[in-house]
Amino acid sequence: MLEEVKKVPKLKRRVSLFGVTVYGVGNVLGAGIYALIGEVVGITGNLSWLAFVLASITGALTGLSYAELSAMYPKSAAEFVYTEEAFKIRILSFLLGWVIIFSGIFSAATVALGFANYLAALFGVPSIILTVIFAAFLIVILSLVNFIGIKASTWTNILFTFIEASGLILIIIIGIPHFGSVNYLELPIGGSFTAIFSAVALIFFAYIGFEDIANIAEEVKSPAKNLPKAIIYSIIITTVLYCLTAISIVSILPYSEIASSSAPLNSVTSAVLGPIGSIIMSFIALFATANTVLIMMIVTSRMMYGMARDKALPEGLGKVSPKYRTPALAVLITMILTIIPLFLGDISIVANATVFGVLITFFLVNLSLIALRRKKPDLERPFKLKPNIGWIPIIALLGCIVCFGLLFTFNLLIVVIQLIIVLCGVVVFYAMKSKIETRTSRFIQKKDTDS
Repeated sequence: MLEEVKKVPKLKRRVSLFGVTVYGVGNVLGAGIYALIGEVVGITGNLSWLAFVLASITGALTGLSYAELSAMYPKSAAEFVYTEEAFKIRILSFLLGWVIIFSGIFSAATVALGFANYLAALFGVPSIILTVIFAAFLIVILSLVNFIGIKASTWTNILFTFIEASGLILIIIIGIPHFGSVNYLELPIGGSFTAIFSAVALIFFAYIGFEDIANIAEEVKSPAKNLPKAIIYSIIITTVLYCLTAISIVSILPYSEIASSSAPLNSVTSAVLGPIGSIIMSFIALFATANTVLIMMIVTSRMMYGMARDKALPEGLGKVSPKYRTPALAVLITMILTIIPLFLGDISIVANATVFGVLITFFLVNLSLIALRRKKPDLERPFKLKPNIGWIPIIALLGCIVCFGLLFTFNLLIVVIQLIIVLCGVVVFYAMKSKIETRTSRFIQKKDTDS
């Protein structure tokens, strides 16, 4: 009589093209535009829209590489899988996944503090202790949503995305009557055209997020078809919203006023709608920040799950809840690790380290695509980048060059922080490697004894 094989619960494909596109849009929009637009306008003046266009092109280069790779390998822990398949260098794949995990954790913690600051200011109770409590409470609630299931997470994301997008659409609508009232090629006094390129690295934070679409690949319906479309659609939608928002705000207020405001979008809506405009934007900012925290924790938990399933992290992180079909322990660990940085209070430096880590990730993803074109030319590619020079995809090559170049715009402190994260990853990698080798040795000894 054959022994019954116990089925191991797996992630379930529940997310449609619409759901995964909104997921990407929500992650890209996030809190970046609400926090960074003032600084960008201060650097570029009325020409800020061009900086957004250039940043979107920079993101699109890597986004198209993700589109091809995600269709080839529709799996969780996407970047880990891509580098593993391309280079077969285990420590490289592990460290990339490790950097992404900590980028997600610190991004979620940073934005959770932003949410708490908005909430504390809205109710007139600014306090460091209350800010940390509000941020921790948000993380716990959103972790529960993450645990209940990807369907609940997706619908929450869809709701929050439409609310945060409505804030930008409101800015665009009230700005339309003012279109054409200023010179959209005007730079700040003493500014130069080259300042736009320094703004691109800053704005790039506002475009981070489209790549996270690939990390929920195992929960997307028809991933080979829907993932590339979702990545491309999300970049197009967010670019249009960003550029029109940039044009609208400088049409309503002088760029000098926007640059000096601590809440530039609030200032713009107040100028047209009065005090009620500021209140509306504050509430929308709460949803924008909460949505970013939710998505970053989903991505981080799925990266842990994918790496654990591939025996790069403890196997418990790869177990799926039979009831909710979510990686329960990975969700819990993500929640705990995200709460810890809150007690640092101001972690803006770590947020910049996040961008540095993302650029490293993008560089290696583009390089992985180039390597796979050479090593596995006959592998099925439902979506394939063109044009090419021989077997080299030009877009992926440009993505490598741009991402590598942007790494030199960061100061030494950011580089040191990222090195510390990587060194901790090296320690964990060799600890896990030793554990796996010990288990394998014991298994072989037991097998020999039984024989």
